[in-house]
Amino acid sequence: MTISLVPLAVCGLLVAAGMTLLLERSLARVLAGVILLGNGVNLLILTTGGDAGDPPLLGRAEPDQMADPLPQAMVLTAIVITLGVTAFLLSMVHRAWQLRGSDEVSDDTEDRWVRLRARRGQLGERVRARQAEYDRLVAEQRAELHAELRDEPTRGERMAHRRADRRRLKARQREARKQMRRAIRAERERQALALDPELEGDE
Repeated sequence: MTISLVPLAVCGLLVAAGMTLLLERSLARVLAGVILLGNGVNLLILTTGGDAGDPPLLGRAEPDQMADPLPQAMVLTAIVITLGVTAFLLSMVHRAWQLRGSDEVSDDTEDRWVRLRARRGQLGERVRARQAEYDRLVAEQRAELHAELRDEPTRGERMAHRRADRRRLKARQREARKQMRRAIRAERERQALALDPELEGDE
């Protein structure tokens, strides 16, 4: 069996063009890449499947003269699969144009957030700064409450004031924790949406 180099070169060209288009951000180019890649693989299967022969039906031709039916069956199956993938990608392109007016694939928010977190540990430093600020606030409140407790004259009044001060301290701590969580959540959202003025204009 002899194989011509021209079909193999065409197969390589189609596969290379298809893979290049698959790496694009535009869904229309991805669709063209899927079609080119599928056609290149189908042509490769037919080229390496052997020479043309008689129909593979027993009683109509000699076994040595029959064509190999496996490459044809694989190509037919691949054509059906490629058609299904093409229809799916066309629906995605149409939906993207309806929603955004563009068929380009946007950055995933989580991927953007992870990438921004990895840049010099900025988010970690800001979270640690918020935690240190919260710890300093709690220490100041405790010192203030202890100073107030030392001024109480009697034990009964001191115990009553301690209970009231503990309740106030817990309320303040809860409020401080809520403020810290809101600040951290806002910082993470701002990092995820790439709204940091230091990163403005970064792609």
